[in-house]
Amino acid sequence: MHFLGYTALGITILVLLGFLVLVKRLATGSLVEYKPTGNLWVRLTNNFNLFFLLVLNPGVAILLIAGYSETIDPTHLPIDGPQLVTGLEITGLALYVAGCLLMAWALLRLRGNYQLGGSAPRDVDEMVIVGPYRFIRHPMYTAVLCISLGLACLIQSLAFFSVFCIYLALILVLIPIEEAGLQQAYQDRYITYRKKVKKLVPYLY
Repeated sequence: MHFLGYTALGITILVLLGFLVLVKRLATGSLVEYKPTGNLWVRLTNNFNLFFLLVLNPGVAILLIAGYSETIDPTHLPIDGPQLVTGLEITGLALYVAGCLLMAWALLRLRGNYQLGGSAPRDVDEMVIVGPYRFIRHPMYTAVLCISLGLACLIQSLAFFSVFCIYLALILVLIPIEEAGLQQAYQDRYITYRKKVKKLVPYLY
């Protein structure tokens, strides 16, 4: 680590995670939903998400602060060239911060409509199409993908690049399951919205 330093990076990650926890509490009235429901794929994705955000991220932050991140990660990439390392670190930090801000924005817009991924809307839930939902249909999935890819770039770890790839595969399978429930609940309104707004990347995908 050459750009921020291990200690500063670890503290930054913990501060951003604390920020997300605070936003989650203020926006939805709860801290974390620990009991994912739904079919096996939905439960697997939500458990993976909880493990990534609540265990892996703070764990990496603590290891960075303690100075042990590289020594216990056999998949760490020993990249030659300080410019390339610095570029990866800056890119990773930008992705990580952007992901946290996007997730916070989505939570603040969802508020009481928030549920774990793949859950069918409840009778009281409204269809949210404001804030980040004006630009992408699943901003929270985009956010967590940014966070996972950003972390992989920050610490240059093949293991965490693999985590990003697993995340992407899980989410791409989960989205049709979730959208089937949304279409059943909101019918033509959701069909029209889905035709107008991209899935994960504004104007592209």
